[in-house]
Amino acid sequence: MSNLALTGTLFIVSAPSGTGKTSLVNALVRDTNHLKLSISHTTRPPRDKEIDGYNYHFIDTDKFKQMQLAGVFMESAEVFGNLYGTSQDAVQKMLDEGHDVVLEIDWQGAEQIKARFPEAISIFILPPSIEALKQRLTNRGQDSDEVISHRMDKAISELKHHDKADYLVVNDDFEEALKSLKAIVKANRMKTANQKIIIDRLIRQLLK
Repeated sequence: MSNLALTGTLFIVSAPSGTGKTSLVNALVRDTNHLKLSISHTTRPPRDKEIDGYNYHFIDTDKFKQMQLAGVFMESAEVFGNLYGTSQDAVQKMLDEGHDVVLEIDWQGAEQIKARFPEAISIFILPPSIEALKQRLTNRGQDSDEVISHRMDKAISELKHHDKADYLVVNDDFEEALKSLKAIVKANRMKTANQKIIIDRLIRQLLK
């Protein structure tokens, strides 16, 4: 069991491929001053316009497995034949600095995090319909019909895990879904225990 201390709040956002999860999380982090995005490690190759160290830390399989054996990752999973993992030290550093941290991970990683750190807040993004999900995957124009069919089968399987999340957000309208995510983050920030930490920090700064 890790001794990860959740000084800030850890948010987990998961969803099937094609639900708009990445766009929503990026917009949420952009618009929320105290929220930081954890950058995952992955063995998959970068897509067009993806930047190493910004979108992901891109590493080879041997390096990933070495890090996995060394206990670097607080969660790891295989998705579509590629490995993904979250660095515990990187997350801890942001939490220690008083930031809330959001992890954009699949349901396997979400369940690992919740099992080890039940105080983490999990959010599951749902598509408005199966038809809309398939249309979004098709409109991306980066996968063959066979790959899209495989992603749809996996998405339906992943949707069965929605009830394990603390919050559900339907991404029918992007701006409305973003507002819902912001409301969840803000409501948590306003909890008495969290406000006491913030106010105490403010008082100590004022009295310096």
